This record gives sequence, C-alpha cells and structure tokens, in this order.
Amino acid sequence: RYPNKPRNHSKTLKFAELFKELFNPLNDNKKQPSGPSIPASKRGPHGLTKLSPQEQRRHIIERFITRWRKEVGNDFYPALRLILPDKDRDRGVYGLKENAIGKLLVKLMKIDKNSEDGYNLLHWKLPGQTTGARLAGDFAGRCFEVISKRPMRTQVGDMTIAEVNHQLDKLAASSGEAENLRIFETFYNRMNAEELMWLIRIILKQMKVGATEKTFLYLWHPDAEALFSVSSSLRRVCWELYDPEFRLEQDEAGIAVMQCFQPQLAQFQMPASFQKMIELLRPTEDDAEFWIEEKLDGERMQMHMMEDPNHPGGRRFRWWSRKAKDYTYLYGDGLLDENSSLTRHLKNAFAPGVRNLILDGEMITWDMGVDKIVPFGTLKSAAIAEQSNKSESNAAGHRPLFRVFDILYLNDKQLTQYTLRDRRNALQKAIRPVHRRLEIHEYTPATSADAIEPLLREVVANASEGLVLKNPRSMYRLNSRNDDWLKVKPEYMSEFGESLDCVIIGGYYGSGRRGGMLSSFLCGLRVSPNHIQAGANPEKCFSFFKVGGGFRTEDYAEIRHRTDGKWMEWDPKNPPSEYIELGGGEAKQYERPDMWIRPKDSVVVSVKAASVGPSDQFARGFTLRFPRFRRLRLDRSWDTALSLEEFQELKQRVESELKATEMTVEDRRRRNPKRIKKELVIAGDDTAPPLFEGNKTKLFEGLEFCVLSESLKPYKKTKPQLEAIIKENGGSISQRAAAGTRMILIADKRVVKVASLIKDGNADIIRPRWIRDCLEQPDGGFLLPYEPGRHIFHATDALAEVAAQNTDRYGDSYARDVDVEELRELMRDMPKLEDRQTFDKMLFLEQLEQHGKDVGSLRNFMFSRCRVLLYLVDGAKESARDKWERYVRYGGGSVSRDADDDSVTHIVVLGDDVMEVGDVGDKLRSKLSSRRKMPRLVSEGWVEESWRERTLLDEERYAV
Repeated sequence: RYPNKPRNHSKTLKFAELFKELFNPLNDNKKQPSGPSIPASKRGPHGLTKLSPQEQRRHIIERFITRWRKEVGNDFYPALRLILPDKDRDRGVYGLKENAIGKLLVKLMKIDKNSEDGYNLLHWKLPGQTTGARLAGDFAGRCFEVISKRPMRTQVGDMTIAEVNHQLDKLAASSGEAENLRIFETFYNRMNAEELMWLIRIILKQMKVGATEKTFLYLWHPDAEALFSVSSSLRRVCWELYDPEFRLEQDEAGIAVMQCFQPQLAQFQMPASFQKMIELLRPTEDDAEFWIEEKLDGERMQMHMMEDPNHPGGRRFRWWSRKAKDYTYLYGDGLLDENSSLTRHLKNAFAPGVRNLILDGEMITWDMGVDKIVPFGTLKSAAIAEQSNKSESNAAGHRPLFRVFDILYLNDKQLTQYTLRDRRNALQKAIRPVHRRLEIHEYTPATSADAIEPLLREVVANASEGLVLKNPRSMYRLNSRNDDWLKVKPEYMSEFGESLDCVIIGGYYGSGRRGGMLSSFLCGLRVSPNHIQAGANPEKCFSFFKVGGGFRTEDYAEIRHRTDGKWMEWDPKNPPSEYIELGGGEAKQYERPDMWIRPKDSVVVSVKAASVGPSDQFARGFTLRFPRFRRLRLDRSWDTALSLEEFQELKQRVESELKATEMTVEDRRRRNPKRIKKELVIAGDDTAPPLFEGNKTKLFEGLEFCVLSESLKPYKKTKPQLEAIIKENGGSISQRAAAGTRMILIADKRVVKVASLIKDGNADIIRPRWIRDCLEQPDGGFLLPYEPGRHIFHATDALAEVAAQNTDRYGDSYARDVDVEELRELMRDMPKLEDRQTFDKMLFLEQLEQHGKDVGSLRNFMFSRCRVLLYLVDGAKESARDKWERYVRYGGGSVSRDADDDSVTHIVVLGDDVMEVGDVGDKLRSKLSSRRKMPRLVSEGWVEESWRERTLLDEERYAV
C-alpha cells in the first residue's frame, strides 16, 4: 500500500531519549507563564533575545524531529505513535486501565497487596499511607514511587523505540493476564522507574505534555494536519509526508471510502439577533436562501459503503464516530451481518448504480412505540438490544436510526468541493430511505429571519436540542468549525426550580487540592412502597446523581464527623446490592463509588440543579444536570429523604410548569471570540502616506514577493508603487504567484487571481499593510509576525493557528507598538463587559460533567452560570463594587449595572449598616416581585465566602 514509504538508515533512538529530549522538556516548559516575556518592541526577527513558552515548545519539538531525521531517518511513525498514543488507530486497544496495571505490578514485583505499596497501587485514588498522599489520583506518579523502591535498574535502559512498539503490539494482541504479565516483566527488567512511568502514561493514553497533536503534526510537515483530517491515520501521515519539501496536491488531501475523516462541525455563534446570524451565512442578492434543520440529540456518525462481491450480501460497510471510534461491530459490516443493529435492514437503501458512498449524519435512538426520538443517553443500549432482535418487524421498542444530512463521496468521486445544495441533490438521488432505519434529515428553506423563531419554538415544544442553520452555497470543510453551519439552542430557565433532599450512599476520592479525601458524593432515591412490597429492603436506594460543588470546608468536616467509621470500601465482586442499585446493574456498575455507606448511617443533603436529563449511567435512567450542594439537612433522617415515587411526581409537576414559561434564547458566543476582521482606519491617517524616498534598507533581503492587487486606504498604493517599495528595501519581485512556497503573496482585493488562489486552498495572502508596519518599526524596522485581520487577507489553517498566537484576544499585537488612536479603536471593538463570554461555558461544563470531571473547585468557573448586579446602599464605597465585580468576572460570571436587566440572576447589596442593607433588600424585593424569574438578593458575604471555599455556596445563607 505504501511502496515509497521511507526507510530509516539507522536504528530508532532509545526510548529514554523520548522522555529526556521531548516529554520532560515539554513538561517543564508547560509550567512557565504564557505570553510574551519581553517588551513588544523587541519581539521581531532582528530583536528577539528570549523565547516565549510557545516558541520554546516549538523549538523543543523541532529539535527532536531534526535529530530523528539526522540519526535515524525519515520514518517518524515509530516515535509519533508513542508521542500521540490517543491518535494511533493502527494499534488495537490494550484493555488495561489503572486497576489492571496496578494488579500486574503487584504480582510482578511480588508485593503483598495488603502492604503499604501494594495498597497504594491497588487503591491509587485513595491517599497513600505516607508520602503517597501527594500522589492521590496520579496513577503513573504512584507507580513511579513504588517502582523506585525496588527497581531492576537505576540507570535508563537500552530499549529502543522500535522494541517498545513491538512489545506494545504484543500487549494489544495479548490473550490474557498471564501474557500481559510476561510483557510487563520485559519492560520491568529493561527500564528504570522513570521510563516505566512514561510507558504507563502511553498505555493509558494520558500524556499531558503541553502540546496538541496539531502542533506535532504541523512541525513534522505543513500538510500533516490536513492529511490527518481526511484519514485519521498517523501511519499515512508519516509515510506519505516524510519530505517537508513535498506538498500534497489538492486531490491527495481528499477523503476516501473506508478511510475515517474528521468531519465539519457547527459553530456556536449567537449574535444579538437572528438577522445577524443570517448575515454570517453570507446570503447574496441572487440567492438569499438558507436552510434550517432540527438539531438532533444523538451521536455524529459517518457511514462508508462500497460494493464488494466477496463480502456476504455484496456490500461492505464501516461506521465511525466524530472521535474516529469504529462502531462497525455495533451497526454492522454487511447486508447479511446477523449481529448488526442496522446494516441488515439496508438491502434496499441505495439507488441502482450506486457502487460506493460516504454519508454524514446523526445516529439517534427512536422509540417505535410512541414514534419519536429518545434522548442520546440510551443509544448504545438500544443498538445492543436491536442486535439480538432478529425480527424484521416494526414492533414497539427502541432502535438506532441513522439520519443522513450530507453525502461526501459517491461512485469514486469526492463531493466536498461541491456546494451543500448540490450535495443534497446527489443524496436524494443516491438514497432510498428505509423507514425508521436510514432516513434523510429534512430541512426548511428560508430567506428571512422571521422563519427561525417559530421553528425554534416548535422544536422546544417537542423537547428537541435546537436548530442548525446552514449555508446551501458552502463547500464541506473537513475538521473545521465555521460559520457555514450555525447552532441555535433554546433555554427555558437556569434552575430545576426545586430543592431536592437526597441521602448520600457513596463517596469518591478527589485529586489535587482535594486529593486523599471524599470530595464528591453519590446520592440516591429511596425505593417506593411498591418495591418494598415486592421484597426490597426498605433501606435500598437507586443511584441518582453525583455532586461535588457547593461544599464548604466545614460541610466536608461535618459529613466526616457524622459518618466517621461507617464507610466501607466498594467491592465490585460483591457489591452491596441489598442497599444500593447502580446503573447497569451488577454486571456494569456504572458510576461505582470508591466507598459506600448504608443509608441509615448516612446524612441527607439538599441540592439544586439546572435540570433533569436521561442517562444510562444511573439506576433509573435519569440524573440531575449541574447539581450543586445547598446545605446539610440534619433535621431529616434517611427515611424522609426523597423517594423514587416522590421524585417522579415532582418531575411531572415541574415539567407542566415549564410548558407555560416564556422561551428565551441563549446568548451563545464563540469559544474563542476574535475581534471582527475589519480593516482598521487610524483616525487622522486616512490619506495615502508619502512615498519612501531614498530610505533604502535591507529589511526584505532574501524575501520574494508577488503583488496581486493595489492596496486600499489607509495605505493606498498602486501595484507598481508597492513593488517599488519592496525593491527599495531589499526584496525581490515575481509576477507569477507560487502558493505553498516561501513566496509572500500580497493583496488587498479579491481580484480574479486572488479568488482562484483562495479556492485552491493552500495560499496564504498577506495585506500590504504588513509592509508598511514592518518599515515603520523603530531602528530601521524589522519583520513583524503576522496579525489576524490586520495583516492577513486569507490564511491556511496552519498560518491562522500561528498568527492567532501573535495578538491577544482583542487583536492587540504582542510584537508591534500601537499608537493612542489605534488603541482607542481596539477598545471600541472589544465586546461590552455585560455581553462578554470567552467561550460557551454551559456547553463546556456539560461536556466535562458527561466525562465525569468535577470543575466545581476551579475558581474561574465558580460564577459561570451567574449574572450579577452589585447594588450600593447610601454611603457604600464605589471601590467595594469594583472589587467584587472583578471577583465575579474572574470566576467566569458576567456583571450588569442596569437595574432593569431581566437576565440578572443575583443582586449583591453592598453596605456596612446591616439594618440599611436589609431595608434596601426589602425595597428591591418588592420592586422585582412582578418578574417571572426573581434574582437572588444576597449580601457581599456570598461572593466572599464562595471565593474562599472555591465553590458556589447556597444563596439562602446570605439572603438579605
């Protein structure tokens, strides 16, 4: 398959060189503060004296790659698959997590599992009995500590990177624990403790070296990221792009059937109005149409199909998720695959003449009983159930349904360069929908913003995810999140509306600041009377949610005091099923706690949450989203805590109330908002500057330019004038543009040649303003790093990523001094403080929660769901308001000074006189009583104590 793959002229480097020359230096560099380390005026090709952490990171990686090419050869694949183990799709899974590796090491080193070190390895989340406490939650670090006491060798070993890869291949193919033990014994005999620590991180795919795969790929080859986007294969990237001078042709960077690619994603971009959203979709006078699709609550999936006469049924299938996980085993590899949950139903799904294709869509769960979509949390269980259902009927039950919204490949032809409208036409002709198995996702064409809100209300009424707006004139852009597809999501309210009193039934050990202690808890719902009548223990509880946010130090202390000596370690082989039922039952034991406690020995806690959502991870199929501890309910015993029956009644009541509430639209912002790329006109400098007369320099010596258009105001120059300036300062001129080379292409207008280069996709086009800015720098000028918007007319992804690091988030250059007027304009373009959101916090928090990550203790997320108004009573100091506003903003919240702002969630009343603060609170409460949603009225103690405890505390303790 790779006849011209590179051959290394020498053996691979020793494995120890990988962490000594790459991992450790990157880790050390990660600890440095980011940002420029020297004055901006000194940062240029002629003035650089100290490298920033980003530049140091690049130099560390480049130095290692250069050494590899020199001492080993051009085949970098053996090293890259160890550097990016989570991106290596060629090696099978190891099937080893922390607990399994801990057991192997205990056996290998013949450690008593009840000894201090044995206990520390097998209970790595728990605090060690001595120095291990500081490594609670860091499994590789815990292994290093234990192995260091009994190493087979103290100096680094002689295993090469190739030998390590060979052993890891054997480990991935291992048939059981005995073979795993032999492989680990080889590693143990030939590696020291530090080598083994990094090996374990590679096996667990938890590198965390402070550099992303995009950085490594780009520094290996400029086209590496593009090729990885269409192939998801490190092997192909390394073997096809081993020569930095070789550049991919356009068709070589395209997708191919049976080869996983990185899909296009929809952008969160929620301006002040729907009309502004439509403008982002770039309507034209001749074609103002945009498309509105329902956003589906499922899993993004790509389906590849090709004719294969040697495959049962004549067609072969592959399925991949957005994260490149292969789901073919679940959905099927052929029309006659009896274990498939989908492909065996697709015999008539393709039009005659369709030989191969790639479909992009969403895999959802469909309930045939009520004929509607089921939330995403049940997809995998529905697919597994459908695998065992051999009936071809449409009987009631859950099943996977593939909703297709794009076709990217058809009969050996790539379609990504065609418009969405053309691709949809091809999709309609290629697919014959199979009812509730494979269907084409419908869309509504529209030309006016008025069409959006009715559809948004409709999907909200149906409890849907929201809408996606699409530009039908757009091409498909791989591995890109852009404004051609825009998400619109609804939001009803910020809280579930009711406090829930639930009993704690389990605990989880924390890490970092909370390492070595139970920092989050599993709460349950008591069984209902009908369960007890059926024979259940009255103490039994169903797992319901995990909560770790909102606890103060004294709350943890109180829980420890009241439950001390009553906690028991969870034994997966003998779970306490009489008292606790987890999601997945005894077989799966989802969200299994580290420790458990009988409900009669436990305490009841009061919590608030954003909403209730479906989840197979908990016993009854639902859980709370963003739960937050309010207070301990010491006045309640375990048998008065919320039961399953009581919660279901409460849930029904809240949902009926929600239907009557007025819908609001979330104010979504980009994850990394950039200043609008409009051309800056510096006040007082809107006339063309005088020509350079005799001021010859060598600034552009060695650089080749191609000027493609005149420049626009404020640096108005004709094409010949620009060329003359370049020549006067040492540069050379070419009249033939060579994209993808070191030639600097200059343009300020989208003339035909520029448009052609942009369409080809590999051209970086620089604005003439960059020339002027370089020449105007002190001491004869110096070459400036490119700035997004100001210097870049069009950029490839690689240049855009580099340029984004050259300015702050508002466009202020790290390398170029700005004058007062330009600074004033920069500040005018900054978003208003009350509207500022650096990224979609709610989405980010939800994703972290779905992955089981607790960010409740991170100060910069504490107030992320709060909008705060700080109200001064008479005599209170303005400086106090400024102080607490800074705290709220740092904690991720937003601040308002508008007393009529309906979006305010908290009003903090500031004042030294307690009586006066109370009077003001009463007046405000009376004034705000007519609002549909009342903000919380609290004292400044709420902000202060929340900050001190690093978590959002219950407001009622601080009510005024």
